[in-house]
Amino acid sequence: MSNVSLLELLEAEAGAYVSGEDISRRLNVSRTAVWKQVRKLEAQGYTIDAVPRLGYRLSGKPSRITALELLPKLNTRAFGRQLRIMDVVPSTQDELRKLAEEGAPEGTLVIAEQQTSGRGRMGRAWVSPAGKGVWMSLLLRPLVPLPLTPQLTLLAAVALSRAIARVVPSLSIGIKWPNDLLVDGKKISGILLESAAEDERLRYVVVGLGVSVNLEPDDYPEELLERAVSLKMANGGKAIDRAELIAVILEEFERLYDLFAERGFAPIRALWEAHSVTLNHTVRLTTPTGTLIGVPRSLDEMGGLRVELPDGSFQTVYSADIGDPGTRGGQ
Repeated sequence: MSNVSLLELLEAEAGAYVSGEDISRRLNVSRTAVWKQVRKLEAQGYTIDAVPRLGYRLSGKPSRITALELLPKLNTRAFGRQLRIMDVVPSTQDELRKLAEEGAPEGTLVIAEQQTSGRGRMGRAWVSPAGKGVWMSLLLRPLVPLPLTPQLTLLAAVALSRAIARVVPSLSIGIKWPNDLLVDGKKISGILLESAAEDERLRYVVVGLGVSVNLEPDDYPEELLERAVSLKMANGGKAIDRAELIAVILEEFERLYDLFAERGFAPIRALWEAHSVTLNHTVRLTTPTGTLIGVPRSLDEMGGLRVELPDGSFQTVYSADIGDPGTRGGQ
């Protein structure tokens, strides 16, 4: 049995329930096979209600982002003007890196409806089901020294925070160092920057942005529900227009990127500190060289986190997982 045959059967019933037994008979397959195909359709973004003694009902189809829908919404000079939208990819990062190596211009954007191997910081997997999130990668070719690349991570976090606040103003968004966005302590997005350099010269940066937009609780592994949430879940179950969100993200990102090119990191640092939920709270930082407990006070001029230690001295941290003092790591 193919997905199409089951989908056609459910669509033909116009929202009515069809028993598993009836589907099994009409498609000449086992009840187990029916259940497996239902799960596959759900993984592709379809909503299928399953009720004992009633059967299955198609109640929702995946929304698709199209260039025809997105491009008129853009208010940018370059970001998103070169656009590739794909159905299913292992990772938008990998797809855009190929385009970058072929000479794609700055601002090129790759969007996927679904990622099968999405990844976040430190190699963590990222949940990115079909039709429910913003899974995209943006190409930058910044004229900055290689050591300043981490500043772009902080810039991305500010841009994303500002964009979400514009689209869903009812939510209070905070940035956990360096670039996790939180709502009520739960993570709603992931940012991953991967750069390519040659002879100490920065060739390009691929900025991966993942936003859990319209995911439902069932889309998350159970172990993630305590620390992750979607915009829809945090917004009282009200769905968010993904194309509108993408357009606003690109607008905010390009505006801050231009500001960064003109005035350097100082204004970005001030904006990040204003949005931070990390500063001035005692935390445990797990770094590549060990663990320390202290109070982050500010960013330094390179983008590192200045942490006040119990003895009153300061230590600057450039890479760390952050958690509460009583925990062993971060989110």
